[in-house]
Amino acid sequence: MTPADSVTSSALRVEITTSIEIDRPAAEVWAALVDRDAYPQWNTFIRSWQGALALGERQTVRIEPTDSSGQTFRPRIVELEPGRLLVWLGRVGVPGVLDGRHRFEIVPIDANRSRLLHSEVLSGVLVPAFRRMLTVDTPAAFARMNTELAARVAA
Repeated sequence: MTPADSVTSSALRVEITTSIEIDRPAAEVWAALVDRDAYPQWNTFIRSWQGALALGERQTVRIEPTDSSGQTFRPRIVELEPGRLLVWLGRVGVPGVLDGRHRFEIVPIDANRSRLLHSEVLSGVLVPAFRRMLTVDTPAAFARMNTELAARVAA
């Protein structure tokens, strides 16, 4: 993680915020981010992601924050502004058990440079049971994916 990245944690909530500046136009960063078929080639965190990229659509996402842990879940896209913003909401069980609001936002800095903001708010009664994973492993995986995305776009 970079110095601007942060993790805040309270009893039933963890908020992860990461970012990276990428020496490519925002449109190129967005194109790489939504080219989910290519994820196995470069993304060591989100190993697969399938589903129509449309508001309200359910996705099938396989994450592997560490070499020894992984999970497949089915979040729903709750915000979408093509070229700029994608937010999904994933849940374990019913609302309030473990909810994750995952956000990708691409902000142009200038014509040839952009910033990826990659964050998530996790909340629910299972947060204490998974606190170490949520506050250490997951933020490191976000930062790793950010770096991998920047390298992918620069290639």
